[in-house]
Amino acid sequence: MSGEQLPSEGEFPGMEHRQERIRIETERHRIEGVMTLARDGYRSRVSDVLNASERDFITLTEVTVSPIEGGPPELHRYLTLARRHIVFAVAGPDLADG
Repeated sequence: MSGEQLPSEGEFPGMEHRQERIRIETERHRIEGVMTLARDGYRSRVSDVLNASERDFITLTEVTVSPIEGGPPELHRYLTLARRHIVFAVAGPDLADG
């Protein structure tokens, strides 16, 4: 394997992305975070990502994790979640709303 580094997201000029805030609930936690999606076409909807059988995990940024049974929320810059733990997911507040 060579010492090449993978290009960062901004180095793909033909790939346009958008961010969408979502809320996910597992058996133990409520999770709110930002999912990066394709701007158009394939994988441009949250449901496309959640239903992708070839992916076992989804990645969120700017994440708040709150225990369902109560307790203080945790803040994380990044979180990877196994899809099999998701009970449901809904759209969160629009990012433009603050």
